[in-house]
Amino acid sequence: MSKQHRPVVIKIGGHELTDGQFLNGLAQTVKNYPAPVVIVHGGGAEISDMQERLHIEPKKVDGIRITDQASLDVVVMMLRGLVNTRLVQIFTEAGVDALGVSGVDRGLIRAVKMRHAYIDMGFTGDVVKVRGEIIRKWLEDKIIPVIAPICMGSDPVMVAPQAIYNVNADHVAGAVANAIHAEKIVFLTNVAGVMVEGVVQPHLTPKQATQLIKDGIIHGGMIPKVQTALHVVKLGVPQAVITNLEGLKWDTGTIFSGAEK
Repeated sequence: MSKQHRPVVIKIGGHELTDGQFLNGLAQTVKNYPAPVVIVHGGGAEISDMQERLHIEPKKVDGIRITDQASLDVVVMMLRGLVNTRLVQIFTEAGVDALGVSGVDRGLIRAVKMRHAYIDMGFTGDVVKVRGEIIRKWLEDKIIPVIAPICMGSDPVMVAPQAIYNVNADHVAGAVANAIHAEKIVFLTNVAGVMVEGVVQPHLTPKQATQLIKDGIIHGGMIPKVQTALHVVKLGVPQAVITNLEGLKWDTGTIFSGAEK
């Protein structure tokens, strides 16, 4: 795949996943996008809603969901079942040749249990391997993969069958971008970018972003997005962008790159 046709990974999540107008607009943008696109989606709000309906208390640490067995069942049901199917249906109706998969399909994405100093993260995982060649073949065939962040276990000491892991969608998007040598990764949010005193920052270096996290200006669910953006560019993806749908259309937002300026 030549440089001018290197793919772009777009990660979507949050309440936008239930916003029909947003999803229809995204589908049209993807249909007309000048580069091959891979979609990675979350669905945390809908997972938490279903957990509460089933009297399962949602628990998070540092913005990452703690996934016990009952919560994992909800995650699989909501992400691979409801959210992924909804996205594929909307994309297909818009004329996009969309294929809904999770990291379990064909062992596409492998993960191990996430470690934490004080908390058992249950079936929350960290990505260790992505079969990038499969994704690149889909893109060559003009197929747009829509990936749910449920991953196949790959723990070296675990007796078969391996576990299935719930992995933060930002982290999955970053790992996919690195594996397929993407030109950039775009984290779609409901804001135009990283805001400082009400102003979108067009570019942030790793040093600047780290300081904004320390100062509490970047906080909550934005932290894993920024940290993943920094990690992705460190691994070699040229750019990571945090923006909204308008920013995706017009190529604006907050750009992260490896170079300090």
